[in-house]
Amino acid sequence: MPKTTATGSAKKSELPSTIARSSKKAQRTFAKAHDSALGEYHDEKRAHRVAYSALKHSYEKVGDHWEAKTSAGPSDQRARSGGPNPSGETAEGVNAEATKDHLYEVARRLEIPGRSKMTKSELVSAIERANRRRTASSRS
Repeated sequence: MPKTTATGSAKKSELPSTIARSSKKAQRTFAKAHDSALGEYHDEKRAHRVAYSALKHSYEKVGDHWEAKTSAGPSDQRARSGGPNPSGETAEGVNAEATKDHLYEVARRLEIPGRSKMTKSELVSAIERANRRRTASSRS
């Protein structure tokens, strides 16, 4: 199902909830990538994967929504490999390629306890868990 209107703006009712709670630009990025991929591949699941990949190139998931990254690029091993059969681990929208300082700041904003003693990998995992909890809480 198309995610954009005839004028090119995102149809909020058609967007995943975390994207609907994000900026208009994030919504447009996802919607336009989705519709383009749907037209190209005629496969809803593949269109969703393409749209999330496009979103994760410029945005990172923080809590229950997506925020612009300071610099565009792949957010994890899976995004870096790309293509129809990507390999590597996904970080569920967390920008695993960011600096430890950035991840620490995201963890601070999400009020993750014990963050000062965590390694970069532990911060990524803790942010993933916090994001899942916040998203689930926002949906109920």
